[in-house]
Amino acid sequence: MLEGSLSNNNSIRPDPGANSLPGSGHRIASIDILRGLVMVLMALDHTRVFFTNAIFDPTDLGQTTAAYFATRWVTHFCAPVFVFLAGTAVFMRLKAERDKASVARFLITRGLMLVVLELTVVNIGWIFSIPDFFFLQVIWVLGVSMIVLAGLIYLPLAAVVLIGVVMVAGHNLLDSVNAEDLGAWSTLWKLLHQPKGFEVFGIPIWPAYPLIPWIGVMALGYAFGSLYRLEDSKRKRWLIGLGAVMTLGFVVLRLGNFYGDPEPWIGGGQGIVSWLSFFNTDKYPPSLQFLLMTMGPATLFLAFAGRISGLIGRVLTVFGRVPLFFYLVHIYFIHLVALFVGVASGFKVKVFLEGYWHLPRTAGADGYGYDLGWVYLFWILFVAALYPICRWYAGLKFSSDNRLYSYL
Repeated sequence: MLEGSLSNNNSIRPDPGANSLPGSGHRIASIDILRGLVMVLMALDHTRVFFTNAIFDPTDLGQTTAAYFATRWVTHFCAPVFVFLAGTAVFMRLKAERDKASVARFLITRGLMLVVLELTVVNIGWIFSIPDFFFLQVIWVLGVSMIVLAGLIYLPLAAVVLIGVVMVAGHNLLDSVNAEDLGAWSTLWKLLHQPKGFEVFGIPIWPAYPLIPWIGVMALGYAFGSLYRLEDSKRKRWLIGLGAVMTLGFVVLRLGNFYGDPEPWIGGGQGIVSWLSFFNTDKYPPSLQFLLMTMGPATLFLAFAGRISGLIGRVLTVFGRVPLFFYLVHIYFIHLVALFVGVASGFKVKVFLEGYWHLPRTAGADGYGYDLGWVYLFWILFVAALYPICRWYAGLKFSSDNRLYSYL
């Protein structure tokens, strides 16, 4: 049905809610707003890791509180939406340029650039020193997924959908495959599905974002872009229908513990722990249930996001139009403020040059960090501080004909 829709409509249809920001005339307001929202939520998560005094993982049901769990859970929407909408943007670029070879070259070069950024700028931003190990996180997986998508765009749309569905819905069938049992292939399997550390030339590598499910997410995001060639009311019905089906699918799979997540829901008689466990799905790698839990509501949000206007709409739109710029700047900014705050509180600079996971958080008054309320205050201040520079860059990016800006 989506393939048939493409043949009857040759232009991307922006939805209502466009704003007066520079270069907004041919953009889709709801997509920018959703992308901006998840960037703001991502900043909350990273503010938490640099400023909290909590000494437990917020998803550890044996120690966490509902407030800490919710603070972490709401940020689960970030990576899936980020990767998914990156695929959608590729579809729109292709329909605008009508040159698959040009778009494929862009995807390969930008994908390689993102991998390099992950290994250099991003990894340094987390520790403020030359890393002796490397995390492979969302920027890495975006880059590799774009390189793969450079080949997928030559396939019929139905084939891309099939590949995406198989990778997203079927990868949990591979959960029982253990990298240690694969001998020489173990490193490849860790990159593809099982996030475990390995070494390359003696340098530790930790692939927190394995490739298989995320490539599938981007492929489905690419196919999803075809909905934006439909008439507004028809597209809205599709968004509501898809969002409702995915959300309901998560509830059914989770309630019955049928399939799609390695950790079953703990039902019955355990109060708040039982409720929290229902939403405590696996992100590393993202299980089918995790992706349904996040992308279902996100798709429903897209059906109505174009109506958001005023200050909130303008702020989210700005962030959503420059997501990679926001990502790179916010890591350094939050980390730098944490360093200054920590030094002002009596801690040595070197404490903040080893990664946030080494910060001296303790339950006592002498430990580093702040209660959750202060974390939220820091977050609001950070978002407010990042808005002017992101608005400046958005204006620069979309008022220039220089194609290099499309890489950042």
